[in-house]
Amino acid sequence: MLSFRVVRGARYTALVRWVLVAAASAATGLLLLAALGYALGHPHRPADAAARLAWCALPVVVTVQFAVAAGRAVPARWPRPGLAAVGLGRVGVALLAASATALTCAVGSAVALLAFLHLRGDLTGALPFHGAASDLLGGGEQVPLAGTLTLLALVPVSAAVIGAAQLWPPRTVSTAPAPATRKVSAADPPGGLPWGVALIAVGLAAEVAAPHGHEVPLPGGLGSIAPLALGGWVVATAGMVLAGPGLVHACGRLLAAFRPGALRLLAGRALQEEAGAIGRPLGALCATAAAALAAYDLHRGGARPFGPLTALAGVLIVVCVLATAGTALLEARRGREPAMAALRQVGASPALLRGAVALRAGVLLAAAVPLTALVAVLTTVPPGR
Repeated sequence: MLSFRVVRGARYTALVRWVLVAAASAATGLLLLAALGYALGHPHRPADAAARLAWCALPVVVTVQFAVAAGRAVPARWPRPGLAAVGLGRVGVALLAASATALTCAVGSAVALLAFLHLRGDLTGALPFHGAASDLLGGGEQVPLAGTLTLLALVPVSAAVIGAAQLWPPRTVSTAPAPATRKVSAADPPGGLPWGVALIAVGLAAEVAAPHGHEVPLPGGLGSIAPLALGGWVVATAGMVLAGPGLVHACGRLLAAFRPGALRLLAGRALQEEAGAIGRPLGALCATAAAALAAYDLHRGGARPFGPLTALAGVLIVVCVLATAGTALLEARRGREPAMAALRQVGASPALLRGAVALRAGVLLAAAVPLTALVAVLTTVPPGR
């Protein structure tokens, strides 16, 4: 009940995020149930059913990522003294945020179940869309209760566990005063950039060198892909996400180098401070854009149009990645508010602050667009060349 009150009493922007989380959870649940329905309606094609269920991993991952980002953003606005007064410490806040995330995702899963049963004609007996959706979802076959509940619980449980783990307070090992160490500042770069670049290189090399034979079918009429190429794409995507914070920090450090003025110094220091918050969502956004460009290039020469489930999955992935990046940017902007207030008090002009924002955005675009284009081009290189 407390989690319901937290969700209901949130601010307008937070309510929009919760609605988007519920919608994403509903779409992901419908995709999972559609894979289950296809397996029920086509028992003689277990390989295709397994491939459909495996491709649902992408929507599940981006939905859980968005739900965790939304759940992590909300506790920053909660009144900590009031929560402490009712007995909710840091552990209680983490559990409350995780339960609110799970509740929102569970609402979306319930909507997905209702939509699935309605499209199959199990609720009213009438078949919408002239029965086309019923054939696609295994209409007429009995739906297993255990399998349905397991698939629908995947997103809420995963989002709650990961969200609670990220908000969980660190364990205090000793109360003795720690020895003097070097203070970490904005000049200390994240350590993931070299590893991320290495993973991108290894993944792209695997995609280019992947041989033909025993290929995995792609969804939506995109043809098929070699398992080695698929693994290379996964590795390259992980590398882009891992390299994101280091790339943002490097952009900020470049801006603040070589005798910067007030504009470059302000923009560069802000990027270095926010690298950890916006770097990985930016890397995921670049990976999604590269995958979308590669998918468009692969589909352009085919005759089959995208199916409804493939289109739903594509829209879901793009919306979740954009929403996660937007949430990270909003949280970074909220973290800059004290510094911006101090700058205004010392006489910084609004034009200077707006120019710093525009400069940060321009530098990030100048770094992200070529990387995205390079990965997309190398992804579409025919295997064996």
